[in-house]
Amino acid sequence: MAEKYDHSSIEARWQSVWENKKAFSTSGDRKEKYYVLEMFPYPSGKIHMGHVRNYSIGDVVARFLMMRGRNVLHPMGWDSFGLPAENAAIQHNIHPAKWTYENIENMKRQLKRMGFSYDWDREVATCKPEYYRWNQWLFLKLLEKGLAYKKRSSVNWCPGCATVLANEQVEEGRCWRCDSTVEIKDLEQWFLKITAYAEELLDHTYKMPGWPERVLIMQRNWIGKSVGAEVNFKVDGSDDAIKIFTTRPDTLYGVTFMSLAVGHPVIPAITAPERREEVERFTAKARAESKARGVEEIVKEGVFTGAYCVNPLTGGKVPVYVANFVLMEYGTGAVMAVPAHDQRDFEFARAYKLPVRVVINPPGKTLDPVEMEEAYVDEGIMANSGPFDGLQNTAAMDAIIDLLEETGAGKRSINYKLRDWGISRQRYWGCPIPVIYCDKCGTVPAPYEELPVILPENVKLTGKGLSPLAGAEDFVTVDCPRCGGKARRETDTMDTFVDSSWYFLRYVSPKEDRLPFKKDEAAYWMPVDQYIGGIEHAVLHLLYARFFTKALRDLGLHGSDEPFKNLLTQGMVCKEILKCPEHGYLYPEEVKDNKCVFCGKAVEAGAVEKMSKSKKNVVDPDKIIERYGADTTRMFSLFAAPPEKDLDWSEEGVEGSYRFLGRVWRLVTENLDALMGTQAYDASSDGALEGALKDLHQQTHRTIKKVTQDIEERFHFNTAISSIMELVNTLYQLQSGSDLKTDIGRKAFREAVEAVVLLLSPFAPHISEELWERLGNAAPVYETPWPYLREDALAREEVTLIIQINGKVRSKVTVPVDAPEEAVREAVMKDDKTNEWIKGKEIKKFVYVPNKIVNMVVA
Repeated sequence: MAEKYDHSSIEARWQSVWENKKAFSTSGDRKEKYYVLEMFPYPSGKIHMGHVRNYSIGDVVARFLMMRGRNVLHPMGWDSFGLPAENAAIQHNIHPAKWTYENIENMKRQLKRMGFSYDWDREVATCKPEYYRWNQWLFLKLLEKGLAYKKRSSVNWCPGCATVLANEQVEEGRCWRCDSTVEIKDLEQWFLKITAYAEELLDHTYKMPGWPERVLIMQRNWIGKSVGAEVNFKVDGSDDAIKIFTTRPDTLYGVTFMSLAVGHPVIPAITAPERREEVERFTAKARAESKARGVEEIVKEGVFTGAYCVNPLTGGKVPVYVANFVLMEYGTGAVMAVPAHDQRDFEFARAYKLPVRVVINPPGKTLDPVEMEEAYVDEGIMANSGPFDGLQNTAAMDAIIDLLEETGAGKRSINYKLRDWGISRQRYWGCPIPVIYCDKCGTVPAPYEELPVILPENVKLTGKGLSPLAGAEDFVTVDCPRCGGKARRETDTMDTFVDSSWYFLRYVSPKEDRLPFKKDEAAYWMPVDQYIGGIEHAVLHLLYARFFTKALRDLGLHGSDEPFKNLLTQGMVCKEILKCPEHGYLYPEEVKDNKCVFCGKAVEAGAVEKMSKSKKNVVDPDKIIERYGADTTRMFSLFAAPPEKDLDWSEEGVEGSYRFLGRVWRLVTENLDALMGTQAYDASSDGALEGALKDLHQQTHRTIKKVTQDIEERFHFNTAISSIMELVNTLYQLQSGSDLKTDIGRKAFREAVEAVVLLLSPFAPHISEELWERLGNAAPVYETPWPYLREDALAREEVTLIIQINGKVRSKVTVPVDAPEEAVREAVMKDDKTNEWIKGKEIKKFVYVPNKIVNMVVA
């Protein structure tokens, strides 16, 4: 009786072997390196299918390149500070550290159960003092360089998380984490000066061919470079001035009003007393609406301040409005309004009965501002613009800026949408900011020799108000390092994105205790050759990591300009949702005969969405592994869709992957008698192959080439697996034939079987190791070279052509490779099946694609 494929015992055995032998510990050799890294997870408690897919992709690359002789670094760690641990502590009365470390252990067990080839000796957890010590060290270095500073500013406040959010963490007016409506507060905050690197961050996006273009576009848009002019509009009857930035200096003569953002600091000073109450009421309403819905969705509204400013070119006065569509975060928070040449301004002017002044006409035409139905935004000829009348508007831009500079009214300027990164967080479970406040000495950096500033454990967590650390007297009270007097510590903690902005550098020497990482190790390993993670991190983690890499380079710590040479943003894992009109989303077990078990109503099904606990369409990886095994789980996640595409979960697809591995298992175990008594075919010493054995030899090497290219060049894991399946099908067809009764036949068969096992190993490593050992090999797969490709075996004497008639495949014909069209046509006309389809019909078109296909149109 054939031995059954027992995935549980096989996988447990090989995971034990790998761990005991430290199979994936990174070598100290200085041969050609490859650093492959998946974004490290937050230890939420359990891995999900998105993790499985992400980490399986990285593991294929790591295992493949180990077998190709590279020195591979493939580490794993934990992004372990953050709000969920603090919220769990509040809800369940458990310390965040206990919750976090228990989750790490559970998730580590799950990752090991998946058979991932991580070097666990390099594991890091960002909540450990030995890691966040270096967060603090780096902060102090940035402070010394002027790249960290503190200022009072309007910040995004999440009432749900009771903390500040960076602009990147506000999505359509809501918190990226808890979805609460974001409010505006004025607080003292620490910032990192990412804007100092705005130009380099932007410039390098055009020198990163290994990144998806859509990610680069998202970063370029977020950085938001604009070239134009800064112009000062003096407030009439006041010493105040309103500074604006414009990319359209050619329209300055057409300004008819000024629009200010609701948070602009000049508003209180310039608002007329009789307008103050209305302006304050409008401002409060606009703040609430913009954060609730986002500025693009709101109806464009404004209120007159009662003040006027003076156009520096015309001397004319224009009214100053507060408008809900102007962003304080972009430019100067003030916009000169030119309704004749900006559609938004045009609509506002018509609504508030403000004048429209045309300063650019279409060539050969004069616009009437009264009859205009929309703004004219194209190029044209200057008009009503003093000395610039008659010029092409694009040609007038530089001349107008020259005039502004001559008169002291403005200057050339480059503006970025990017704002400095506010890192202060009013939460407990994060890295303490290493700063001390002394009434005598002011702001004093914590001494390097006192790092890390340890996060205290005896802190009461309520989830409300400002930083919980403020109530920890033993932590707050400290002696000033300069004067020895009474002082107090900073009680905010760092944004957790600081932790993940340099962790990839810590991996190169995670036990280094004199510096964040060793410079020579960084020189060897950096940049990361392949980074893998979700598109949702395009303008958060990925932008911050690029900034940190450049800032740390300029501190002399390493020599890389960019952190990640190649980036793969994998698609989501999606699954059908089930929804009851009364009870909402349902788990599959809550549905029977397409009806809700609670109310009996028909269930809506069919829509496929991203797996989500809230929509009850998640799949527990542990249950899939228990039933089918880790290899099957990996295989399905890699075979069902290309990595960059969304993957639709399918139980039938999982079962199909399991059946295939069962076929491979039987192919080897049921033919061991024939396979064990011989060596793999060697063309240099075993003589020539004929017929089916020659075809098998050629297909074996075509498969080696296909799988190699699909992994190395394209990450087309699904087509790589498909080609292995085709080779397995061929072997099944041959296993019962007479060829296996000959010595050379068994050699050719073994060559193909060994190729199947080795080619399969990056995808399904456990079964591959087991079968490789059973084939009598002394060295395990992870110490075995990738299959050798014989280019001479790829040469074919004949090729099979597909014959399509009127767009449908009707037959096949075998012809010599590179046969001329006349010979192909003759062979096709002799084919019986083809003749059945063209009998009595006229051939209108005969198209031959050499060595691939014949297309015929008949009527």
